[in-house]
Amino acid sequence: MSTLMQDLRYALRRMRQSPGFAFICIFTLALGIGANTAIFTLVDAIMLKNLPVAQPGELYRLGDSHNCCVNQGFQEDWSLFSYAQYKEFRDHTPEFTQLAAFQAGPAELSVRRTGTNAPAEPFGGEFISGNYFSMFGLNAFIGRTITPADDTTGATPVAVMSYRTWQQQYGLDPSVVGAAFTINTVPYTVVGIAPPGFFGDTLRPDPPDFWLPLATEPALNRQNSILDQPDLNWLYSIGRLKPGAEPASVQSKVTVQLQRWLAAQPDLSQHDRSALGKQHIVVARAGGGVQNMRSNEIAGLRLLMTLSAFVLLIACANIANLLLARGAATRAETAIRVALGAPRKRLVRQILTESVVLAVLGGVAGLLVAFAGTRTILLVAFRGAHYVPISPTPSLPVLGFAFLLALVTGIVFGVAPAWVSTHSDPAEALRGAGRSTRDRSSLPRRALVVFQVALSAILLIGAGLLARSLHNLQDQQFGFETEGRLIVRVNPAVAGYKPEQLYSLYQQLQEKLPQIPGVLSASYSLYSPMRGDNWSFGIHIEGHSPDERISSSFDRIG
Repeated sequence: MSTLMQDLRYALRRMRQSPGFAFICIFTLALGIGANTAIFTLVDAIMLKNLPVAQPGELYRLGDSHNCCVNQGFQEDWSLFSYAQYKEFRDHTPEFTQLAAFQAGPAELSVRRTGTNAPAEPFGGEFISGNYFSMFGLNAFIGRTITPADDTTGATPVAVMSYRTWQQQYGLDPSVVGAAFTINTVPYTVVGIAPPGFFGDTLRPDPPDFWLPLATEPALNRQNSILDQPDLNWLYSIGRLKPGAEPASVQSKVTVQLQRWLAAQPDLSQHDRSALGKQHIVVARAGGGVQNMRSNEIAGLRLLMTLSAFVLLIACANIANLLLARGAATRAETAIRVALGAPRKRLVRQILTESVVLAVLGGVAGLLVAFAGTRTILLVAFRGAHYVPISPTPSLPVLGFAFLLALVTGIVFGVAPAWVSTHSDPAEALRGAGRSTRDRSSLPRRALVVFQVALSAILLIGAGLLARSLHNLQDQQFGFETEGRLIVRVNPAVAGYKPEQLYSLYQQLQEKLPQIPGVLSASYSLYSPMRGDNWSFGIHIEGHSPDERISSSFDRIG
């Protein structure tokens, strides 16, 4: 420890003597380490973290793919289920201590606190089974959670509000719990606030603000209720396996249950009966919930990890070159110390200590770069989202990663300078060989320069290709004019409009919108272009076999 403290004091003294050199090294390392730490922050949040629930290792999901939001027909690899299918699995799969269901896509809610004159505000919601919170092992922050008794026909409609919504929209007002709210014209009572940090079952932008019992879905969607339609699949399902239960055997069991349930449906066509054997369910680990974002972002994260690793390697080569150049300037000093009997391993350790100190300081500065970089990536990747449940603040695993990365980085760029500086001939150094062409440090420096140029060329070529791809995407012809177009989403059902009122409402909107200054024209459609959603069903073409089904997508337009 005494020797280590001497080496640390020596390293800090050298940095005070050359503040410009130290600043360049720390700044360069901050960029390299900060970029890698920013990417690891996202990797940790998206790919490594479990849900903030009790015993996430016990959670398993029926299905391993990701669909949204309502499907009809066979899926082969099933992940979405109807309410009737969910009840079948819940009641006949005792290997699960609890099996919960929840809506695959977000529910659009219009919410107003009862008794106020404030206009209704849009929120996101999710329909859940009554055992949802107990299955996750969660208690309310205040109040209570939804229970199975709330998820029954005729029960008083209740809701649980997210902590973030309670904090941002209602200022942590405790009177919210027990208060009446009008949600899509239906009176609900908020019975509790979800625990802080719980964003739901899926890591996604704009998670639910309210959780509502499945049994209340028909009241909110009077005209288009899907709860009791056995052929519409719209629910994900996650359960907690009993100790000793084997996921493989449960998978076989639920697959058989699914096939039997499908075979018992009265309107099953001959074509569907022939495909029954292909229908199956994968029982997958669900400690991280429904990992939709992981599947969507893994390719981008891998690309960013590779690029940031190249940036760090270039930084290491740059610092190593700087240390070699400084070592060449102080060869005479090193030669005198060797001639006086200083052990070479002692000098190597001293130079490596200085490298590690530089790297650790660069890592500390890199945390600031990582915080700013993570925030920037989140803003760019989820542009338009009001909230993304990923914190740019480094967590303990991220801090450990940054510290370990700084140590490894310090050793990587310090080995070559330490070796070259301590293995030069003292006699040559004292005769001024450092200024001759036979300087031993010139070859490693040239090799590092070649290494830097090669990696920089790869990065520049990759950046150029990526920029060209983005330019092509931005200028792509989609078949419609994009300039000066504005999309407004309207959901009259949440305000209580009946189907017979809609045509008149849309006519009024189409007449009044062009009267707004600056608006040239307006029209309407069920789905807007490039929204990434559609409605489809099977059609039959006259003259073809009745069992030949063709899937057709449609849009309703003005």
